[in-house]
Amino acid sequence: MDQIAERIARTIATEIAASPKQVSAAVELLDGGATVPFVARYRKEVTGGLDDTQLRTLGDRLVYLREMEARRASILESIKGQGKLTDALARSIAQAETKATLEDIYLPYKPKRRTKAMIARENGLEPLLRAITEDRSADPQRLAEGYVGEAVESAKKALEGARDILAEELSENADLLGRLRSFMKEEAVISATVQPGKEQAGAKFSDYFDHSEKWADIPAHRALAILRASKEEILTVNIAPEPETGPTRAVGIISQVIGIPGEAPGDQWLRDAAGWTWRVKLSLTMYVDLMTDLRRRAHDEAIRVFSRNLKDLLLAAPAGAKATLGLDPGIRTGVKAAVVDATGKLLETATLYPFQPKNDLRGAQAEIARLVKRHGVALIAIGNGTASRETERLVGDTLKLLEGPKPTKVVVSEAGASVYSASELAAKEFPDLDVSLRGAVSIARRLQDPLAELVKITPESIGVGQYQHDVDQRQLAKALEAVVEDAVNAVGVDLNTASAPLLAHVAGLGPSLAQNIVAHRDANGAFASRKALKKVTGVGPKAFEQSAGFLRIREGDEPLDASSVHPEAYDVARRIVKACGRDIRQIMGHPEALRGVRAEQFVDASFGLPTVQDILSELEKPGRDPRPSFKTASFTEGVEQITDLKPGMSLEGTVTNVAAFGAFVDIGVHQDGLVHVSQLADRFVKDPHEVVKAGDVVRVRVTEVDVPRKRIGLSMRKDGGGKPERGGKPGGQGAPKGRRGGGASSAPRGKSSGGGQGALGAALADAMKKR
Repeated sequence: MDQIAERIARTIATEIAASPKQVSAAVELLDGGATVPFVARYRKEVTGGLDDTQLRTLGDRLVYLREMEARRASILESIKGQGKLTDALARSIAQAETKATLEDIYLPYKPKRRTKAMIARENGLEPLLRAITEDRSADPQRLAEGYVGEAVESAKKALEGARDILAEELSENADLLGRLRSFMKEEAVISATVQPGKEQAGAKFSDYFDHSEKWADIPAHRALAILRASKEEILTVNIAPEPETGPTRAVGIISQVIGIPGEAPGDQWLRDAAGWTWRVKLSLTMYVDLMTDLRRRAHDEAIRVFSRNLKDLLLAAPAGAKATLGLDPGIRTGVKAAVVDATGKLLETATLYPFQPKNDLRGAQAEIARLVKRHGVALIAIGNGTASRETERLVGDTLKLLEGPKPTKVVVSEAGASVYSASELAAKEFPDLDVSLRGAVSIARRLQDPLAELVKITPESIGVGQYQHDVDQRQLAKALEAVVEDAVNAVGVDLNTASAPLLAHVAGLGPSLAQNIVAHRDANGAFASRKALKKVTGVGPKAFEQSAGFLRIREGDEPLDASSVHPEAYDVARRIVKACGRDIRQIMGHPEALRGVRAEQFVDASFGLPTVQDILSELEKPGRDPRPSFKTASFTEGVEQITDLKPGMSLEGTVTNVAAFGAFVDIGVHQDGLVHVSQLADRFVKDPHEVVKAGDVVRVRVTEVDVPRKRIGLSMRKDGGGKPERGGKPGGQGAPKGRRGGGASSAPRGKSSGGGQGALGAALADAMKKR
């Protein structure tokens, strides 16, 4: 391994709490085309057990550090080509740990356009600057008079030229830039003021019309709100040290670098030049640097929150393979109904008109009863959009009329359903089905298996992000794709029933091979074994190696194909089975049959203890689903609108989203209430994810109801709770339109158009006021 690779391995090892040897092994696997899910699950011995989170971080940092090393080499070559590379400079470049530090060092040698300092040098003014710095007792004005001539018309112009040269040297001083950056990061204040005449247009940002706080402390949601307001030209934003003493301290740092010990004429001139350089050049440089850093920090946090919520949503409990009736509520256009069988295959559709203007309540009830009876419906999924509670009441009244076992009714999030309905994928799947009815199919299927259905929708449209339209879209897409890939492979995929979109997220496959698999399955029937996958066009040894362990075949020729045991380790599994003295089918799923088996007995040169232990776990519970058992919230009868709420009410609801400032909970009134972070528990909670996640069923107490602004305050505290303490600022002003674009501490429901929850807290981010 060369020196650069060793340096990268050491750096990453420190960051992910691993050894350089582990990092190097993982890098070799990833460079060889292995996927993160495969390495995390089937190469534990090689990497020392690095998990998917560590591997994702490793992959991101590997890209950054390799880019930095390439830039380091490029900078060295450039400076060497200029004949200016010294041993000390080479050491500085070699020791630089960030791209920013590298660029600071390179600044004096970077080709640049013609500057005032260049012109001053051409006019012979650099010796003047040296004379001032070397003899501080001399009067700079008198020294400057000696440089007046044809190119320099006065002593004043000569001193300005010398100052321009000094300012450029200071602006390219890596040590100074580093000191100023550290000072600013510790002391800078971010301030926002409303632009004159924009008060009415920017009313949603009113909490920031006169706002300031420490740059280092501002939370991501507030930073993103301020950045959005600045982009919309509502606010003027500044990042600067505290105005009373900050500039003086900044100039003091510059003076230290120059070396200004006293009050001699030269010292005074240099001190004035340092102050001018701060005001005109370096303060702007620091503003740009800190604004860039703030934007990156806020974007990273927003993407992290989105990723975490998406993971929770994708890994929500599936209701299971049961015939399901999906209802997409609507008033004027009717309630769209679709029945799917246990495998998700569409059986029948209908449109019901129980509400105005038709008011065909009896006809709607009769149709629901008919569909339930005809298709043996066990579950009824009701979308949570407009008329959701009215539709739920319709279903409840209808079920009371039925005899025998009754289906279970569940209110389901319909975020993104309309996006799927109008997608090319839905058009291919249901070319003859009306767009509105496709939404009902999606609602039914997402109750059966949220993961299998939600992968058909772009993650950005699912609606669990904050300020998702403001962040780096490429970075967001990459992060969310990683979340989907990890979720799909953690659960595993049935090779004979999975859709192409689901198969596309299996490690080693992708959209093209997924389509080939489905086409092969349609043409040749179900796969009898994993081995048969090799017959699919395009599935070579590498794709098979990466994907096989995550694919399941139930009731196939090989019992182990129903488990997550990789085909490469089947011989180990068979040795274990042989040692038990039973048929493999008598062992799989029967933990008692494996009692007394010691994993150490089956370790060999190819498979270590972690793999053998995983195989034993799979034999005990083959193909086990890591998702929780299905549970749904029961909405309180008679509480259907925000006007039905009263402080003190105890209600059950489902967590729809988690942000840095709290959790949103659906309590069945078409508005998500906000449980502020201070109201999540009877203890201090730093991160709401410590307490709740998307999909959790929780009991909450209503603490505040603001009907005009559609705000609902909730509490999960058992000590009486009450209103959150005052002191915060709303961090979600100006949410983009979409399912959660409400602008209050509760958000109006409706179909997602791709906006998702946007700001999550449109006027919310601390709307119930931060602790």
